[in-house]
Amino acid sequence: MPSERYRWETLEALKGSSKGQLSYSQDWLLRGEDILEGCRSPPKLSSYSGWVLDRVISQSLQETPLSRSSTPNESIPHTDDQPPSLAKTTSSASELGSSPLSSAAPSESKGNEDLSLLETDHKVHLLVLPSKVTEVEGCIWMYKEVHRLKGKEGLRQRQEQQEQMVRAVSDMASEQLKRFDELKELKQHQEYQDLQEVMEKSSREAQGQQEKLKEEHRHRAKILNLKLREAEQERQRQEELERLRKEEGQERLRRLYSIQEEVLQLNQQIDPNYRHKDLPRIDLSGFSNRGNQICGLVSGLIRTTSERGFPTQVDVANTERALQEMRGLISSMQQEIATALEEKRKRDEDEERERQKELQKQEQLKAQTPVLAQHPRGKEQKEVLGLQVKAEESTMQWYQQLQDASDQCVASFSGLTDCKDNQVKNIRMDLQKAASIPVSQISSIAGSQLREIFDKINNLLSGKSVQSGGRTVSVTQHPQGLDFVYYKLAEKFVKQGEEEVASHHEAAFPIAVVASGIWELHPRVGDLILAHLHKKCPYSVPFYPAFKEGTPIEEYQRILGYQVKDSKVEQQDNFLKRMSGMIRLYAAIIQLRWPYGNKQVTHPHGLGHGWRWLAQMLNMEPLSDVTATLLFDFLEVCGNALMKHYQVQFWKMLLLIREDYFHRIEAITISGQMGSLMRLKQFLEKCLQRKEIPLPKGYLPSSFWRS
Repeated sequence: MPSERYRWETLEALKGSSKGQLSYSQDWLLRGEDILEGCRSPPKLSSYSGWVLDRVISQSLQETPLSRSSTPNESIPHTDDQPPSLAKTTSSASELGSSPLSSAAPSESKGNEDLSLLETDHKVHLLVLPSKVTEVEGCIWMYKEVHRLKGKEGLRQRQEQQEQMVRAVSDMASEQLKRFDELKELKQHQEYQDLQEVMEKSSREAQGQQEKLKEEHRHRAKILNLKLREAEQERQRQEELERLRKEEGQERLRRLYSIQEEVLQLNQQIDPNYRHKDLPRIDLSGFSNRGNQICGLVSGLIRTTSERGFPTQVDVANTERALQEMRGLISSMQQEIATALEEKRKRDEDEERERQKELQKQEQLKAQTPVLAQHPRGKEQKEVLGLQVKAEESTMQWYQQLQDASDQCVASFSGLTDCKDNQVKNIRMDLQKAASIPVSQISSIAGSQLREIFDKINNLLSGKSVQSGGRTVSVTQHPQGLDFVYYKLAEKFVKQGEEEVASHHEAAFPIAVVASGIWELHPRVGDLILAHLHKKCPYSVPFYPAFKEGTPIEEYQRILGYQVKDSKVEQQDNFLKRMSGMIRLYAAIIQLRWPYGNKQVTHPHGLGHGWRWLAQMLNMEPLSDVTATLLFDFLEVCGNALMKHYQVQFWKMLLLIREDYFHRIEAITISGQMGSLMRLKQFLEKCLQRKEIPLPKGYLPSSFWRS
């Protein structure tokens, strides 16, 4: 029937619907609930009701055993009141108990049936459901059972297929592994045979190649021996030539030194302040200026040749010409002196004759009139005889006082430096670190950091304990500790100018402002800073040390500020760089003050000393390459401060440098030293044209101290 064909599809659709998800209980009717109210059709059992009842009765008997009967027929007694349909149902259940569906899985279906029994007064009354409900429930149970059996059968078939497939794959893999092993053994055997053949062939070729190499080696050995003998002979010739060249170079160098020494000795014979008792008006400043220029040229030639190596014959010829010029200069000076003496002698003779005549006239009038002795008074006229070569006497006295104070300071802590005790050595090392490390940490990063460094140095000098290298340090740990720290601190400040400021010009200002503040609170540190500065850079006095007879050349170069190591003088560029750094530091110190100091106290070494230094530099004969460099560095750092303080007088000073002093520097500057001269010239022209000197690079603004 068509309806039977769509029954299973209908059940499947009902199962997936929202109503199919509702829970279903066969106990509704037992509890007196009629869920099929309105359906009053007579009960009708389907063909599957026997199978359903069989399982329901079996399940109910397992859960609720009856006392009076043990079989289904006994538990349902037949009475006259029982309707025929119930008897038919019972018989049908007995017949359907042996149906194919129930016999296929009797044990499995017993646990899935519903129980609907009610025992009252030892009687079991079964309430038969309407035929439509029983039919649907039977279809549901059959649908579940069929699909379970189909799934079980499909699973079994798939397991068998899988096992067959696994066995087939395993057999195939085993066969392939055997074939692979056989092929591998075959390849190994073939490779072994090929390798053995290649090795035999290589051995034969190597033997042949070795014979060839031996032959080539013997041939090359013969050639190399010949070349070695030739190279050795050439080396000996080169060594001989080099030895001869060095001997000649050393001989030329000794000749240059002897010429320089003779030139310096001849220059000492020229005294710019020469006053002959008979020639008070003679002027030798021109000879002195030219003599200084010749000495500078000779020193420059020797320095240039020392940097290049050994001097050449041309260098010797140039120095000999300079020596001849110096000798001619001395001869000219002596001739001038002799001529002046001869003229003076003639004048004296004429004056003597006139005096005799005057005496005769006076004797004639002596009897008539008394002689009135008159003593004329006049003021001595100071004559300008050119620029100075030596510093003023007061400046030299000040310089010597500072050096004596430095020597006394060194002597005062000799017990600390000469002691061999380990404990004292440790104290000395800690004090030196505590004095030098803060100075090394000075930078222009922030004003707060600079103030911390200043406070640390000030606390150390004030006798307080400070932390250095993880240790507590105080000058009170040794009686000579304070003098030692004074000296080392001043030495470190000057060394920072010599090294740090020389490499980074803007570093002069943070170092100078700390040094100025320490100088104000501890004046002895300032005197020692000046002493160290004057000793390393005599041009900061300013002072041009004169050559003294008997002084070794190397020692004289050290006095001039050069560094001499192993009889080798440092290069001119490095020398000028160090001098520039120290002059820049000095120029920064004289214009800066510690912003947190006492405003009522004047600067311990202010702009007046800068003006004095500049004036004395312009009153002295310039030095080649040195004077131009130091003037440029000083004016670039301190020019703005001097301009604001001295105003018109400072501009007059700059005009004097450009119009007069610059030409003096230019006259003694050789071609290889024009760089510093041109920098000075450009700086002067730029400042005079703009009527302003800019602030130097690295100057600390007021905002710096708020950082």
